[in-house]
Amino acid sequence: MPNTTTPSAQPLSYGRTITKFNAIGPYLREQKSSESSYFFDCLSFCLNAKKAPEAREFWGWWLYLTPSEQGFEYQVHYGKYDERGEWLDTEIPAKRKSDVDQSLHDFLDKLSAVVEDQWQLQLRASAALSSVS
Repeated sequence: MPNTTTPSAQPLSYGRTITKFNAIGPYLREQKSSESSYFFDCLSFCLNAKKAPEAREFWGWWLYLTPSEQGFEYQVHYGKYDERGEWLDTEIPAKRKSDVDQSLHDFLDKLSAVVEDQWQLQLRASAALSSVS
């Protein structure tokens, strides 16, 4: 992890960062995260609620957050979470896009409260950002 430090000059340890990101809510996927990249996702809208939970598919988003010298950068992807538990980079139907967008914006507000307000570090969209409304 780059030497990202809080204003009090304390470096952010991986364990401390994971603890704070877990406190934001059910977005962090710790098993897919590392010191060089954190993985978050959100199953915003269920496509088939009548199926067994393990067979359901969802519209949603996933986000990679990487440490930078000034704080963190994120890259967002939209798509479908399939019955195999994998994200597919696909276009979300127009009638569901606002639900997915709202869940992403709610998450970014929570993430910003930790990164910018508590840690006083920058949170920026990556130059390679795919698509955020």
